Amino acid sequence: MKEYKVETLIYYSKLTLDKYHISKDSKADIQLKLDEYAKKGYRLASTDTSKFGYALYIYLYFEKDIHSK
Repeated sequence: MKEYKVETLIYYSKLTLDKYHISKDSKADIQLKLDEYAKKGYRLASTDTSKFGYALYIYLYFEKDIHSK
C-alpha cells in the first residue's frame, strides 16, 4: 500500500529582464522540499505546474510504501 502527499509551491512573476527568474528562485525551495520528504521516506512520484494570472503553481507529488499490519 502507498501513502501520498502533495506539496504546492507558488511563485509570482515580476518585472525583470531575466525571463528565468522563477526557475532560479524556485530551485532552492524545491530542493528543500525534496530533502524534507526524503527524510520521511517519501520519493518524488510526479510533478505538475499551472499558471493563473501572475502566479505559477508548482505541484510536487510524493509517495511512500506503507506496510499493513
